[in-house]
Amino acid sequence: MTSGWWGTARKINYTGDYIMGLSYSLLCGFDSIVPYYYALYFLILLVHRSIRDDELCAEKYGDDWKEYKRIVPYRFIPGLV
Repeated sequence: MTSGWWGTARKINYTGDYIMGLSYSLLCGFDSIVPYYYALYFLILLVHRSIRDDELCAEKYGDDWKEYKRIVPYRFIPGLV
């Protein structure tokens, strides 16, 4: 879990999911804000889910989870978040 994509960010799959969701909104252009509600909702959902996942993993794996977070400090975007 500390090599490859999972070694760059703990929830790298959520980053890919969000990029796909945002691209659906971007395809609609910028004439209306309505398509971007989906992207905003999806962002909130993924952030909240990652927080819940982090809490569950901390409870389940204890010190090993702390070590994993030390090795892989970024949650979504390597070097940024």
